[in-house]
Amino acid sequence: MDSKSAHVDEVAVSPTLQPSNNTGKNAVAEPSAVSRISRVSSIFMVLVGGLALFSDGYNAQVIGYMNPLFAQLYPDAFTSTIKTRLSNAFLIGEVFGMLFFGWGIDRLGRRTGIVFATLFLILGIVLATAAHGKTPTGLFWMMIVGRGVAGFGAGGEYPTCGTGSAEASDETAFVRRRRGMLVAVATDFAIDLGFVMAGVIVLIVLAAYHQHINDGVWRVSFGLGFILPVGLLFFRLRLINSTQYRKHAMKTNIPYWLVIKRYWKPMLGTSLAWFMYDFVTYPFSIFGSTIIGTLNPNNTLVQNIGYGTVLNCFYLPGTLIGGLLMDRIGRKQTMALGFFLWSILAFIIGGALNPITSVFPLFVVLYGIFNTLGEMGPGVGTFLCGAESFPTPVRGHFLGFAAAVGKAGAAIGTQVFTPIQNSFSDSQKGVQGVFLIGAAFAMVGCLITWFLIPDKEKDLESEDARFRAYLEENGYEGTFGESVDAEIKSTAFHI
Repeated sequence: MDSKSAHVDEVAVSPTLQPSNNTGKNAVAEPSAVSRISRVSSIFMVLVGGLALFSDGYNAQVIGYMNPLFAQLYPDAFTSTIKTRLSNAFLIGEVFGMLFFGWGIDRLGRRTGIVFATLFLILGIVLATAAHGKTPTGLFWMMIVGRGVAGFGAGGEYPTCGTGSAEASDETAFVRRRRGMLVAVATDFAIDLGFVMAGVIVLIVLAAYHQHINDGVWRVSFGLGFILPVGLLFFRLRLINSTQYRKHAMKTNIPYWLVIKRYWKPMLGTSLAWFMYDFVTYPFSIFGSTIIGTLNPNNTLVQNIGYGTVLNCFYLPGTLIGGLLMDRIGRKQTMALGFFLWSILAFIIGGALNPITSVFPLFVVLYGIFNTLGEMGPGVGTFLCGAESFPTPVRGHFLGFAAAVGKAGAAIGTQVFTPIQNSFSDSQKGVQGVFLIGAAFAMVGCLITWFLIPDKEKDLESEDARFRAYLEENGYEGTFGESVDAEIKSTAFHI
């Protein structure tokens, strides 16, 4: 810990708001061995968090590539209702996971939340992969249950990895100045890379089966999502909570009314912005291969998955550009700019879809740039704005809530996507309609970002100090912090 951080922490603790018995001035100025372990743990927190979200991206996206396959394997049972529920099961599970683990990581600790989120994800993947039923419809309902459980675990990854990456980057001033890029790579870039690898893996599995469509293709594709979470569990059991959490945790008697009175505006802004982003991006991502199939003249399964994977590749440069811009021009500025450009391009594609699709590769490129702009702004901004807008004691609560509202938007968008397409007289007009609707929602997201999300400084410690002072002014008496010694002994994190 640098001297500046130590000084801020000393002046932040007033006589009224005393640290718990396990903390204090000596505990804040941690011994060098504990400090070294904390920094190593923070590095692994970011790396492991990135790999975990990569796994979540894979497991979320793979279902989109299985939809055309299910339609061929089970033409009678795979109705539009089953298709929508199967796609939404993971998203709805994520909503509950985000809310539960957002609360849990503030009250029980970051590490505890990370471990249990991983266990639920593993359980859900196993259930979905092994799904069986007396009828194809029964098989799909078992698969829906498994996907929902996996979504619950994956939802827990969002607040745990988002808060973990942001707090880990506060360990040193050098890293803090580059938090935008660090969090972008550890969160949204990792998720999008999982999207891309889902397409690559499915194509490899199809090639291994010599393009022969059977239930082994989807079982292997689902089952491969099990490998990485199991491997990461070994490392996650050896992590410790971040320095910020150990200094500022409020495990009991959180004054929720005072918290909401102070942070209602950024809570509203981050939640609604995340809703607008996910409402647009998730349907376009999950049903990307379906849109390609509608417009692709050849309409083969391998081509549609391949084109969908190419489209997902456009996400990756967007996250890196967004991470760079967040460190250069600011968080909310990057997020608002991305929303605005995203909306403009969607209006262009929707308005001129007929001439654009007459040159199919041109449509693929413009669709890819559309994905890039979405990730450049709200894609990377939602995580960091959600983490930086709130103090450490309740960061998990608010980040989990905002992410859950976002995933509710994703579930609603996915639910209405197919009916909107089907309501038009032909499929091409249906694609045009969803682009124009998406453009309108993106523009609303731009306005929400600009007027409701605060322009925060990069130092998390400053907001924690102001939060403590605010509680003191309002007569709150409580304890902050936790002991790290027992935690380090129990995790045996020695590197």
